[in-house]
Amino acid sequence: MGVTVFATPNCQQCAATERRLTELGIDFTVIDLTRNPQTMAQLADAGYRQVPVVVAPNATWSGHRPDLIDDLALHLLARRLEEAAKE
Repeated sequence: MGVTVFATPNCQQCAATERRLTELGIDFTVIDLTRNPQTMAQLADAGYRQVPVVVAPNATWSGHRPDLIDDLALHLLARRLEEAAKE
């Protein structure tokens, strides 16, 4: 499972989240919610009230959360190290 960022254009929090993920070398996919109104409705039904909504292997959150992005980077690094140790 990868990291998905559900975002809207001209969203400063979305841009900041994408920038931080890129800085930390985390691969992610961006879904433009303005082009996916059904997905936007599903996220709203799930209780999300702000963008971006980030779905990651170990967490899901909304808004720009540098603390959770950093936690995600540590989680992904630990997973890579585990996999490398198994080889």
